[in-house]
Amino acid sequence: MVNRVVVGAHYGLRDWLLQRITAVIMALYAVGFLACILPRMPLGYAGWHAWFALLPVKIMTLLFLLSLFYHAWVGVRDIFMDYIKPFGLRLFLQSGVILMLLVYALWAADILWSI
Repeated sequence: MVNRVVVGAHYGLRDWLLQRITAVIMALYAVGFLACILPRMPLGYAGWHAWFALLPVKIMTLLFLLSLFYHAWVGVRDIFMDYIKPFGLRLFLQSGVILMLLVYALWAADILWSI
C-alpha cells in the first residue's frame, strides 16, 4: 500500500478552475466591449468619457481588471513555485507581485470611479 503524504498549500484544482473562470470573464468582456464600441468608432475623448461614465461599464471593466489581476497572480505564483527554489527569494518575489497587483487594482478602481 502506498502512503501518500500531502504537503503544500493545496492550491491545485481550486486555483486551476478559478483561472479558467477568470479567462472566460475576460473573453466575454473583450467580445462585449468590441461589439459595443466598434459600431461607434472612431470615438474621441468625449465619447470614451461618456462610455466609461456608465455604471454598468464601470462595473464590468472593474470585474475584467480584477479577473486579469487574479489570473496573473495564479500564473506568476505557479511559475515562482516551479522555478524559484530558495524560499526567502520566492517569498520576497511573491510579496512584491501581490503588492504590485493590489496597487494596480486600487489604481484602476480610482480611475474608473473618478470618471
